[in-house]
Amino acid sequence: MKPELRELFDTQLELVLPELPQQVRTFMDDVPLVVEDYPSREIMRRMRVRHPSHLCGLYTGIPLIKRSVDHWGTPSDVIHIYRLGILSQARGRNGRFDEAELRNEIRRTILHEYGHHVGLSERDLRELGYG
Repeated sequence: MKPELRELFDTQLELVLPELPQQVRTFMDDVPLVVEDYPSREIMRRMRVRHPSHLCGLYTGIPLIKRSVDHWGTPSDVIHIYRLGILSQARGRNGRFDEAELRNEIRRTILHEYGHHVGLSERDLRELGYG
């Protein structure tokens, strides 16, 4: 990824983070947000994604509503967001990025993935406007 695109993304991400709902920022204390340029080949294969620009984010873990004492010792939950996928969603027809739209896509992706953390399904998230 070109450094200027990474910088554009990261600058907009820094503007989004403090505006997230307090509950989501609280979740971030326990479930880290990892920002990567694009998903690995293994993730793409596992998620059945053909092109790295087609995946914006990924929640890995056990949703809060499904946890029990039987899950003690399992790896920690993690949320990944992918710059390439989010940038692809925010690119206008003219090929340029609207910074407000980029912030919207970043926010939507983060809320989507933390929604999975609390147990929301894809359908639930679509109904809430985060699908």
